[in-house]
Amino acid sequence: MASFPNSSKFHPQRDPPTLPTSNSTKLKTFTFSHHNFHTRKFKRAKKPILVSNSNSITTTTRSTINNNNNNNNNNPSYEICQLCLVGNLENAMSYLDLQVPIDEEAYVALLRLCESKRARKEGSKVYAHVSNSSLMMTLLSLKLGNALLSMFVRFGNLVDAWHVFGKMEERNVFSWNVLVGGYAKAGFFDEALDLYHRMLWGGMRPDIYTFPCVLRTCGGIPDLVRGKEVHGHVMRFGFESDVDVVNALITMYVKCGDIKTARLVFDKMPNRDRISWNAMIAGYFENGECLEGLRLFCMMLALPVDPDLMTMTSVITACEILGDERLGREIHGYVMRTEFWRDPSVYNSLIQMYSSVGLIMEAEKVFSRTEHRDVVTWTAMISGYENSFLPHKALETYKMMESEGIMPDEITIASALCACTCLSRLDSGIYLHEVAKKTGLISYIIVANTLIDMYAKCKCIDKALEVFHSTHNKNIISWTSIILGLRINNRCFEALCFFKEMMLRLKPNSVTLISVLSTCARIGALMCGKEIHAHAFRTGVSTDGFLPNAILDMYVRCGRMEYAWKQFFSGDQDVAAWNIFLTGYAERGKGSLAVELFHRMVESNVKPDEITFISILCACSRSGLVTEGLEIFDSMKCKYYITPNLKHYACMVDLLGRAGLLEDAYGFIQKMPIKPDPAVWGALLNACRIHHDVKLGELAAANIFRDDTRSVGYYILLSNMYADSEKWENVARVRKMMRENGLVVDPGCSWVEVKGKVHAFLSDDNYHPQMKELNGVLDRFYKKMKEAGIGGPESDQLDITEASKADIFCGHSERLAIAFGLVNSAPGMPIWVTKNLYMCQSCHNTVKFISKEVRREISVRDADQFHHFKGGICSCMDEDYRN
Repeated sequence: MASFPNSSKFHPQRDPPTLPTSNSTKLKTFTFSHHNFHTRKFKRAKKPILVSNSNSITTTTRSTINNNNNNNNNNPSYEICQLCLVGNLENAMSYLDLQVPIDEEAYVALLRLCESKRARKEGSKVYAHVSNSSLMMTLLSLKLGNALLSMFVRFGNLVDAWHVFGKMEERNVFSWNVLVGGYAKAGFFDEALDLYHRMLWGGMRPDIYTFPCVLRTCGGIPDLVRGKEVHGHVMRFGFESDVDVVNALITMYVKCGDIKTARLVFDKMPNRDRISWNAMIAGYFENGECLEGLRLFCMMLALPVDPDLMTMTSVITACEILGDERLGREIHGYVMRTEFWRDPSVYNSLIQMYSSVGLIMEAEKVFSRTEHRDVVTWTAMISGYENSFLPHKALETYKMMESEGIMPDEITIASALCACTCLSRLDSGIYLHEVAKKTGLISYIIVANTLIDMYAKCKCIDKALEVFHSTHNKNIISWTSIILGLRINNRCFEALCFFKEMMLRLKPNSVTLISVLSTCARIGALMCGKEIHAHAFRTGVSTDGFLPNAILDMYVRCGRMEYAWKQFFSGDQDVAAWNIFLTGYAERGKGSLAVELFHRMVESNVKPDEITFISILCACSRSGLVTEGLEIFDSMKCKYYITPNLKHYACMVDLLGRAGLLEDAYGFIQKMPIKPDPAVWGALLNACRIHHDVKLGELAAANIFRDDTRSVGYYILLSNMYADSEKWENVARVRKMMRENGLVVDPGCSWVEVKGKVHAFLSDDNYHPQMKELNGVLDRFYKKMKEAGIGGPESDQLDITEASKADIFCGHSERLAIAFGLVNSAPGMPIWVTKNLYMCQSCHNTVKFISKEVRREISVRDADQFHHFKGGICSCMDEDYRN
C-alpha cells in the first residue's frame, strides 16, 4: 500500500466504520464537486472514400478498411467502451464473463457507467474483476484509481474507497477531494478534516473544489476554530476572490454561529451571486436574526438582484418564525406578482407559514389554489391542521390524500399519528402503523417515536413497548416518550428502570428529566428525585424551560415543603411556581395558608391565571372556606377578567357541596351559562356521597352517564354512596354496569421509600420476601385495636361496608407499605407512603392507631389528598369519613 508523507491516527480499515449517532455530530448531506473528467470518445475510424473517375473504391483501400473493422470488432475493450458510450451496461458487463483480457480504458468506462446508473452490484463485480487482473498486481494507476474512488464514494462504500486510495501509485487533487468529500458526506467530519490536513502535509495544493467541501465540514461539526484555520488557507492559496469558495466561507461562519464574521466576509466580496445573498440571508434566519435577514433581502431587491426559489422560501420561513401575519401577507403578494407563484415549494412554504401564525383559513385558500399538490403540500396542510388543534380535519385531509393516490412520507405519517393521539383514535393509529410497515416508513425514527407516544396515550402501553424495542438507533425522544408513556399508564417503576438504562447510553435533556421527575412525584420517590435534581444542577440544565418548576412540583408532591421553598426562592417565581404551591396546600387541606399565599402572589405583581383559580378554589373547598371561595370566584371575573371554564364551575360545586349546601350546589349547576360536563356533576355526586343524599346523587349520576360511561371514578363514587347507605342491591347493580362496559379498576398499589430505594406493594401481595413478618406486625396492631375497642379491620360494624368498598377503590395496600417502613427503618423516622387509589375508612382508622402506637409521623398521599398522621390524629380531620 502506498505510504503517506506523515502518519495519522486515521488508518485503513477493512470493517465498515461506525456512523456517529450523537446529537453533537448529526449526519448532514454534503456535496463535493467532481474534477472535470472527460469521458474519452471511442469512435469508429472513418472509412476513407477515394473517388476515382469510375466512382469506385480501390482494392487496396477496401482491404485496409475491412482489416481495421475486423480488428475493432474482435477487441472486447473496444466493444465495452462503445456499449458504455450508449449506456448499455448489461451488455457491457457480459464481456467480463468471457475471461478475456480487458484494458484499463474499458474498466474506467464501466466504472463511470456503474457510478452514473447507481449500479452497486455491477460496480462491485467490476472491482472484483479489476482486483483479479494484472492491473492490481502492483499499484493502481491514477485514472483507474480515481474512477474506483469516485464510484465507491458515490455508493457510500468508504471501506473499499480507502483501500483503493491506499493502492494508488499516485494521487492528484481530485483523489483527495473525492475521499474528503466522501467522509464528510457520511458524517465522519473529524476524519474528513484529518484527510484534508494530510493532503496539505503531502504537498498537494488544494483547488476550488477542495475548500467548499472542507468548509462545509467545519460547519457541520460545527468547529469555528478549524473553520478560521481553513479561512487562512484560503487566503494563503489565493482563493479569496473565488465566489464559490467565499460562499462556502459565509456558510461555514453561519453554521458555526459567527454571523458577524459571515457578514464581514459578505461585505468584502467584490462579486456576489444569488448563492452569496441566499447564504447570508438564510444565515441571519438560522441564527435568530430574522429582521436583519429581511433588511438584507430588501437590499437585495433594491440593487436589484432577482431572488430565486431558495430566497423566497427562506423569507417566507422567516415570517413564520417571527409570527408576523402582516409581513407574511406582503411576501405572499410579492410572490403572486412574480413567476414563483406557480412553484409548489413556494405554496408549501406559504401553507406552513399561515398555519403557524394561526391563519388556518388562509392556509386552506393557498392549498385549494395549488394546481399540482405533491406529498409536501398535503403534509403541510395535515400538520397545519394538527398544529392548529384541528386533529379531525388533519385525518380527513390524510384520507383525501390517500384517495388521490399520493404516497405519504415519514412526516405525513407522523403528523397523522399526532392527530390520532389528540383524538384518542386508536383504530386510525393502528391503520397508520400498518401503512408505515408496508411502506417501510416505520424505519424512520420520527414515525417510531410518534407511534410510541400514540400507543402510550391511548392506554396501549404494551404496544408502545413493542414499537420501542423494535426501533433501531433510538434517540432521546424515543426514550423520553416511553418513560412518559409508562408514567401515564401507572407503571412508574418501569419508567425509572428505563431511565437508568437510558443514562448508560444517552445524555438526558430537560424534557426527559421533567418526565422522570413527574414519575418520582407520582410514587413519592424523593431520593431519586433529589438525584435527578443534582444531575440537572451538575449538567447546567437546572434552569432550562419548565425543569425548575418540575423540580418544585416533585418536592411539593413528595410532601417536602422545606425543600420546595428553597427551590422556589432559587429561581424565577413565575405564575406556574405559585400555582404548584397552591395545589400543594390544597391537597393538604390547608385552605387558610393557600388563601394567604394567593394574596402574597398578587402583592408580588404576579398575575393569576386560570390554573391559579382552580387551585385556590380547590383549597377553599377542602377546608370549608365557603365565603372566601365565593369572593375569589367573583374576583376572578370582575377583577382579573378571566372567564370561568368548566373546571372552575366544578370547583364551585365541590365548594358548596362539601359544605353541605347541596341544594345551593344543584342550583348553581342549573344557573351555569355553559352546559355542565361530567366533572361538574361528579363534584355534586361526591358531595352527595359525603352527606348521604342518595336521591340527588342518583340525579347527578344520571347526568354523568349520559355523556361518559368509560370513567371508572364515577362508578366508584356511585358505588360508595350506595355502600355508605347500605344499599347493597344498588352496589351490585353498579358493579354489573362496570363489568358490562368492560371497566376494570387498577389494583391497589402503594409505594414507600426506605433508605433511598422505593418499594412497591400490591393489594393481596403474597410474594414479598418479608410478607410473613409484615403480616405478623399488622396482626399485632389489629389485636391491640380490638382490645382498645377501636373499629379496625376486624370490626363487625365496619366489616360488611368496608369489605365491599375495599374491593373497588382501596385494596389496603398502604398497610403493607407502612409495615415495611416500620420494620426496615430506624425508630422515630417518619414514613412516607404514596398510593394510586383512595384510602378507605378502615385503613384510615388503622393508620391513625399505628401512628399513635409507634409514635411516628406517617404520611399517606392517596389519589385525592395528603393524609398526615401524628399521635393518632390525621391532618384531614376525618372529614371524608364522618357519618
